[in-house]
Amino acid sequence: MSIKLVLLKSGEQVVSDIKELVSEDSVRGYVFNKPHKVQVNRTLLLTEDENAIDDRNVEITLSPWILLTEDEDVLVTPDWIVTIVEPLNSIIEMYQEKVNGQVD
Repeated sequence: MSIKLVLLKSGEQVVSDIKELVSEDSVRGYVFNKPHKVQVNRTLLLTEDENAIDDRNVEITLSPWILLTEDEDVLVTPDWIVTIVEPLNSIIEMYQEKVNGQVD
């Protein structure tokens, strides 16, 4: 399993088990298995002192990337991908709990 975090041209961040589709020595597409959209919500603490804004707290939620399908595999063309990176361990654990109901 290769769980990656993908930034799409749409601005969405998706975490998924990803496999490359390779043909003639070049990547033709990616298969996202059980893709989930990563939603980042910042919690702001506002005080009377305008210089004391604390925006370091974030809340992460995962939800199925495409809600209205039972398909577990989604093909994504390379031209829609901005970058693919290694997610934080906490994101991997959240993803595994969400899709498998367990942590490996």
